[in-house]
Amino acid sequence: MKRRELIRHLERFGCALLDEGAKHSRYINLADPTRRSTVPRHTEIADLLARKICRQLGAPDPK
Repeated sequence: MKRRELIRHLERFGCALLDEGAKHSRYINLADPTRRSTVPRHTEIADLLARKICRQLGAPDPK
């Protein structure tokens, strides 16, 4: 899955950018601030990793 698609999906379900690191971006779920995850800055993100990131943030799995 493309990184842009994953970020749009996360933002649609209430997640926002928290911080930028050297190789990753950190996202947080605004409804539950204890849910945080990192998104790598690759153009392609493996589907398994995308599902894991969504689960960590409490968003539904992308299709």
